[in-house]
Amino acid sequence: MVKYNKLGRRQLFFSLLGTSAIASIFAANQKLFGSQRNQFEIFESKERDFARRNAPGLKSPAAAKGLIYGAYPEASAEKTAEDREFQSHFIQECALIAAGDVWGGISPEPDQFNFANIDYFAQFAADNNLIFKLDAAVWHEFLPAWLMAKFQSQETTRTEIANILSYLVQAVGKRYAKQAYAWSVINEVINPSDGRRDGFRDTQVSESMSGEKYPSWLHFLGTDFVDLAFRAAAEAAPNTTLLYNDFGLEYDTKEDENKRRAVLTMLEKLKSGGTPIHALGIQAHLNASMNPRFNQNKYRQFLSDVASLGLKIQVTELDVADKWLPKDMELATRDLLIAEAYYDFLAVTLDEPAVNTVVTWGLSDRYTWLEWFAPREDGITVRPLPLDQQLNRKLAWNAISEAFENAPKRS
Repeated sequence: MVKYNKLGRRQLFFSLLGTSAIASIFAANQKLFGSQRNQFEIFESKERDFARRNAPGLKSPAAAKGLIYGAYPEASAEKTAEDREFQSHFIQECALIAAGDVWGGISPEPDQFNFANIDYFAQFAADNNLIFKLDAAVWHEFLPAWLMAKFQSQETTRTEIANILSYLVQAVGKRYAKQAYAWSVINEVINPSDGRRDGFRDTQVSESMSGEKYPSWLHFLGTDFVDLAFRAAAEAAPNTTLLYNDFGLEYDTKEDENKRRAVLTMLEKLKSGGTPIHALGIQAHLNASMNPRFNQNKYRQFLSDVASLGLKIQVTELDVADKWLPKDMELATRDLLIAEAYYDFLAVTLDEPAVNTVVTWGLSDRYTWLEWFAPREDGITVRPLPLDQQLNRKLAWNAISEAFENAPKRS
């Protein structure tokens, strides 16, 4: 019998950090979605009806256009194993399942690995004929204590850190190389607000979700750590599509524009240097109250610029936060604005031929990280995903299905 962690990846954060860090984590949602004062008080809908679709699952209209639709379950391995109803809907809706763990969960001690959580979902994929996508490997967040100690020790050398990085990446890659269709190897290394000319995230400037500032891969290896990680991944999993994955690329704001520019510059450098990178992963954690700030032309150009580098594009963590929508807004209106955010984003995204995969960060409101990361202040249940807590299809489901139906067919 497979043993697995009781906590999902996002929920594992709490057990790794302890209660003293929880306030910092909740404060961090402003970095992802912006502060409330920057939101718009414009909530006019386009009065779409998003008529009910008849597809047996979202994977069907996606597949008809040569696209892959899937989800990250957001439920832990234990919850997924227990929730047969959720399993059934997941298999019906999805052609792909994404899974992963933070380094603190995978390697709690040096030279010790715990793959039980990922193994459960890899087996679930195999048992149900699902494509398997491997989640982020190299991330600045939620590192194991032993690695943090290495980063903070004055005795640690560049060579030692380079060897650790390669070793950790290859340990994961080799285990899932035969099954993984795609792998988000590098996650969130661009953060222009930290002040570096190259736009790279400096963990000694910006706080982690736990409120810490500390040296990391960048301080020992420079920006070459990205190339090193991709080369280690390619060696371990030569037939897997390797992605760079990031958030904050969608809206017409100064912050998102700076990030788009820095990400594109990094991708250009990686490609020109022969780094084995195959795709950009766009997280697309959308915000329903930011709908007026989605500039289709600017976003379309960004996608085109990425594709011109010979890279594919995958939407990797799509959901729509409703935290800042007015507390007195009717449920039907709230659901419509969420649906419109999905449709407007996907309509532009799927027009780009380089886009081949769409993954929502969760399938049902029953399991969503936004319940604790970006809860509504009025206490009303958040509704960011295609299915509600009872696994019924919502307007968001209809909007996603319609976007797939209207997308150009891939050759």
